Amino acid sequence: MEISKLRITWKRSAIGYPSNQRRVVKALGFRLLNDVVEHNDSAQIRGMIRKIRHLVEVEEIGREGEA
Repeated sequence: MEISKLRITWKRSAIGYPSNQRRVVKALGFRLLNDVVEHNDSAQIRGMIRKIRHLVEVEEIGREGEA
């Protein structure tokens, strides 16, 4: 079974947005603006992305680093 991954880039600051959105940014593992994190594609991660979709860019990648 092939596990697909998501490459998520934090593009916009969370300043001025509700605290629950800032907590989602931290929970995804971002530290600095323009950070890139990779997560396995799951319903939980998709829900977190949906919550902050105006702050991030998402790219689907194949299995383990394959574009």
